[in-house]
This record gives sequence, C-alpha cells and structure tokens, in this order.
Amino acid sequence: MNNILLVALREYRQITRMRSFWLTLLILPIALAIAPLTQRFMSGDEADRVMIIDQGDGAVGGAIATRLRLDEDRRAMSELARYVQRHKLSAPGDAPWAKNDRWFSDAEVARFAADGGTAAAIARIKPMVPDGTPEFDPPEPRLVMVAAPADLAALQGTALDRRIDTLLKPEQGSKAKPIDAVVLVPANFLKTGTARLSSSGRPNLQLVGSVQDVLTRALRQGLLSESGVPAAIATAAATVTPNLLISQPAPGSGAREAMLVRSIVPLASSYLLMMALMLSGSWMLQGTVEERSNKLLETVLATISPEQLMTGKLLGTVAVGLTMIAVWIGCGAFAAFATQGAIADMIRPALAPLTSWTTIAAMIYFFVAGYIAISVFFLAVGAISDSMNDAQGYLMPIILAIVLPISVLIQGILDGGKGIGVAVLTWIPIWTPFAVLARLGLGIPTWEVIGSGVLLGAFVVVQLLLLGRLFRASLLASGQKPSFKELLGRLRGQPADAN
Repeated sequence: MNNILLVALREYRQITRMRSFWLTLLILPIALAIAPLTQRFMSGDEADRVMIIDQGDGAVGGAIATRLRLDEDRRAMSELARYVQRHKLSAPGDAPWAKNDRWFSDAEVARFAADGGTAAAIARIKPMVPDGTPEFDPPEPRLVMVAAPADLAALQGTALDRRIDTLLKPEQGSKAKPIDAVVLVPANFLKTGTARLSSSGRPNLQLVGSVQDVLTRALRQGLLSESGVPAAIATAAATVTPNLLISQPAPGSGAREAMLVRSIVPLASSYLLMMALMLSGSWMLQGTVEERSNKLLETVLATISPEQLMTGKLLGTVAVGLTMIAVWIGCGAFAAFATQGAIADMIRPALAPLTSWTTIAAMIYFFVAGYIAISVFFLAVGAISDSMNDAQGYLMPIILAIVLPISVLIQGILDGGKGIGVAVLTWIPIWTPFAVLARLGLGIPTWEVIGSGVLLGAFVVVQLLLLGRLFRASLLASGQKPSFKELLGRLRGQPADAN
C-alpha cells in the first residue's frame, strides 16, 4: 500500500505542476467571474431616445408617453420583486411587488408610480434589509423620452421629413445627439388612422407594440365618439381591459422549468466527468508514454510491481480529477449563494437534487466508478504505446466512442429523458456513469440505479484484472506496434517480447 500511495502522490504532483492543469482548473472560475460583466458589456448600455410629435391636441401623444413610462415602471417592479424574493425580505404586504415576480397590471404600475416609484419602494424595504445584503440595483431604462421642439409640430410635408431625418441622423460636425425613434401623430390621425414611426435603425419591438396598442385604443375611442356615444362612455369602452390577475411561479419552480433546472447539476456532473476524464486521462497517458520512451519504468519496476504501479497511477489520476471537480463545484456554490443575478438565480434551485443523501451517494459512486472505468482505457493505451503518435492512433477511436453517444444522451435528457436510447445507454457500462448522472435530475427508478451500479462495479473489476495483465506484459515491451492477436495474448497473461 505504501508503494501504491507513493506512486499516486508522484502522479498527482506531476500532473498538478503542469501549466495546462492550472489553466484548465481556472477556466470555470474565470467564466463565472466574467459572465456578469460580459452580459453587461454585450447588452446595450444606452437607452433608446424616443421623441413623440403630436400635431393634434396632444392627447394621443400624451397617452403614448404615459404607456412607455408604465412599461419602464413595470420592469422595475419585476426586478424589485425578484430582489425581495432572492434575499427573502419581509417587504410591505400591501405592495404588489412584495408577493412575487408576476405580470403587473396597468393599475398596479400606476399606483407604484404614484407612490414614488423605485426610490420610494427601496426606502420602504431598507429597514428590513439585513446587514451584508447587496443593495438593490434598479434596472437601467430601455427608453428615454426626449421633448420635441416647439416648432416641429407645425411643419408639414418635405420640410417635416427633412427635419426628422436630421433628428435621426444629425449632420456631420453637429453636436446634437441623435434620436433613435420618432413617433409622428398627424392632426388628422383619427380620420385616416395613419401614424408614423421613424427609426434610425432596426425599430425597438417593445416600442412598436406599445405605440400600436395606444393608437388602436385612440382610434376606437374616436370611432365611438363620432357614432354619438358620450365621450365618457367612449373613453371607457376604448380603454377598458379585463382585470386578469396573471401570476407565475417563482424562478425555477414551474413544472417544466423546475424539471430542466433540477437537471442542471446532474447534467453538469456528467459533462464535468467527461471533461475531467479527457484532460486528466490525457495527462496520465502522456506521462506513461514518456516514462516508457525514457526507460524510466525499468528503474521503477525494480522496486515495485506492475500492479502497484498501475493502481498508483489510477489513484493519482482519480485524485487529480476529483480536485478539479471539487474546485469547480466550490466555485459554482459560491456563485449560487454568495452572489446575485441571473446566474445565481439559475444555480440555486439547480442544487435542489443535492438535498437527498441517496442522490449525493449515487452521484459520488457513479462519478468515481466512471472515472476509474474510463481512466483504465487511457492507462492501457499508455502501456502499449512507445510514443504519443502511437498513442493517438489508439486514443482517437476511444474518445469518439465515448463522446459521441454522450452528446446524443444529453440531448435526450433535455427532451425529457423518456427515449429508448437513454434507457439503453444506462445499461452499457462504458456509458452507464454518464447516463445515470444525467437522469438523476429527472428521476430514475431505484432498481435501475442499483442494477446499473452493480453492473458497472463488475465491469470495473474485470477491467482492472485485464489491465493488470496487459500492464505487466506491455510495460517493458518496445518496438513495433502489437497486433490485435498479440494484444489478446497479453490480456490472457502471455508475456510480450521485449526488443
């Protein structure tokens, strides 16, 4: 056992001193760190500047401006509701945003604005925020209203068109800031039903939808008034909307959403297993090939047996892989519970499967057993290869045989995990760890977990037995590549000719 541990420690130290190991180890922490910054930089920093020109009495233009302000306040209410829910704050019960994130009606949004908007809401919850809780960061507005010049409403025809073009694309050298969208409501809009929206680029779909809705209501109201309907009734008929109270589950708790979110950790563990195996296995393979080509193994085998060397290398590689996984899981847990934002909201409910000790035990077993099962192939390739070129010839078919079905498996899990292909892969030992890990989030029968686990354990025992024979017969053999017949002979324990 001392010899095995010494070999494992040497293997672990040798791999962890490689620059590629540290670069790989830091990939996930760096990705989690820069993800919020990337999202902020990739999104538009500046709000669209919108100008409304109403050549009539101003009622329609005023209604459009009011609607756009309501849309911005509704988005602020949604973000505030998520903040309260994320940090489990005791918000005022009479505030609509204190319950949960949902669709807020125009009446609720108008009340929110009348009560002081975001600033007043933050002041109300501030005494209830525990120390150390990040402050609420109000969302940046997507649309900003720009007042139209007084003389603009009087312009007509080509003069108006030229002026609008100048607003959208100021002349070179001008210090005027361009307007992103201009909404023009002609004086005869209620008769013609035609308005105009000019944009400096691709029009904002939110803006188009809001303007279209307000214009439609204005036309209906005008039509009713012309038909002799009293003004008060016409206004009510055009603006009346059903009091539809729309509620939605908390982020990550909907039926289908919850299923997908709960699958994140099992799917991620399956993917991390594959990635860690490919990396640590290749490092172990490279080390073994270099030891054979440098005749270092002859010195090592003078003090320990081939079986001890094999077991030590496997243990060292498994330790490297578990180190990588532990660091990545730690970074994910930190991102879930010590930060806020979209990433934390997604990861936190995704950790729900880890509340069951049976799930945790199953994940650990299949992870470790799968690591050993796949690492055996890398070690076997290293034992029979004299150079990395020889190793690549054996390794590529093995990697393809492992990776391609896993990509199909992950797609099957995302589609619900009910396909026959997912069930078949569960019972093929080389893919069992990936299939079971991926299915844990969706729910897998206990008998399948136990049965596939026993089969995987038996497969690993047979692998180690055959690898021990191959390892002993191939370590000191060099020269030409062994034929398929020679490989079978070595698996049966027949010694190889050393050249």
